[in-house]
Amino acid sequence: MTRPVVALSRRLPAAAARLLDGAADVRTPDVDRPLTAAELRTAVAGADALVCLLLDRVDEALLDAAGPQLRVVATVAVGYDNVDVEACRRRGVRVTNTPGVLTDATADLTLALLLGITRRVGEGERLLRAGTPWRWDLDFLLGTGLRGQQLGLVGFGAIGRAVAARAAAFGMSITYSARHDAPADVTGPLGARRLPLPELLASSDVVSLHCPLTPETHHLVDAAALRAMPSSAHLVNTARGPVVDEAALVDALDHGEIRGAALDVFEEEPAVHPGLLARDDVLLTPHLGSATEQTREAMAVLAARNVLAVLAGQDPPTPVV
Repeated sequence: MTRPVVALSRRLPAAAARLLDGAADVRTPDVDRPLTAAELRTAVAGADALVCLLLDRVDEALLDAAGPQLRVVATVAVGYDNVDVEACRRRGVRVTNTPGVLTDATADLTLALLLGITRRVGEGERLLRAGTPWRWDLDFLLGTGLRGQQLGLVGFGAIGRAVAARAAAFGMSITYSARHDAPADVTGPLGARRLPLPELLASSDVVSLHCPLTPETHHLVDAAALRAMPSSAHLVNTARGPVVDEAALVDALDHGEIRGAALDVFEEEPAVHPGLLARDDVLLTPHLGSATEQTREAMAVLAARNVLAVLAGQDPPTPVV
């Protein structure tokens, strides 16, 4: 019996690779870098399944190159803005993602960024590494404490709620902006209040982004949104880079419209707006939200299980389409 063919856009952790190897012929790239669009089209030609990463664009051209036998696209990420979902739907191709397994890791990093920017951790480390003379003083590198501050969460899904629970433990009050009220058993223990986005922006000491990237959320945080925030506020983004207009953010920081920002994702990733790189009021990390050994392995294993379920004619654990 002919085994199905699974194309990978990158090498997977061993546990996920073993799962796929046991049931399919796996095409693994022989280069340790993201494939170009042309290379990916070649790799997927004739495959029954594709396991891809968030940098891989799954569009009409790729689906055409794959052929009509393609049954599933499994992206190793919770977001799937890199996949043309409607094009897959029209072809009967299942699309899956990997939610849930990265919630804690991303929420942990969000708190690390929140603490890092409000307490000026990056600024202090750079000062020491540069050998700059310093001494302890009452007004040296003063940051802001979290207790009694308002956290405004834009998006209140699993990651937003996990961030809320962590921030509440630091004494922050929790507000959120979402299409619908969250269940009372979630909001009650946190004292979380739903606010319209304009009110949330205007009243929050820290605004943290946890919404998916869609046409509606592209540049959701633009010049007007930044002007609406208090001049003492901080912005944190661990969602998707294009949710923030980076040029507008640089301008807002230049004019003191907000106090600082901490970003794990970027508008033209992996490039970063040059106006952000030399600032002490910005903390930057290179898309580390899910970057723990346990989480990345769990994401890859879940993607593999999604693929195997579809190839076996079953519903995948985490279907998008």
